[in-house]
Amino acid sequence: MLIRILLNTVGLIAVVLGLIGVFLPLLPTTPFLLLALACFARGSDRMHSWLLNNRILGPTLQNIINNKGIPLKTKIIAISFLWVSLAISAYIMPVAWARPLLLIPGLGVTIYLWRYKTL
Repeated sequence: MLIRILLNTVGLIAVVLGLIGVFLPLLPTTPFLLLALACFARGSDRMHSWLLNNRILGPTLQNIINNKGIPLKTKIIAISFLWVSLAISAYIMPVAWARPLLLIPGLGVTIYLWRYKTL
């Protein structure tokens, strides 16, 4: 029983972090949602089913789990949000020399997404 509570708690925290990651460029969304899915698979059938059948998050998670790929539209939206968020972060960043460092995760994530199988 304690393990199930722990798994569900970690799963809920992972969902929250994944949702925050939609808006923050350096916080990954998909890994947190996959972690939540794994935790819910052992902790709560109801939460597992909810996340997997979620109208917004579910189809992407199902495609990744089934190794089908990511829809092109999703890739374009994700990369667009990434670069807009990085541009805003660079603009408000007070340390000028650190701004170019934002290119490292930006390019890494962009390359990863473009190379990942397209649905």
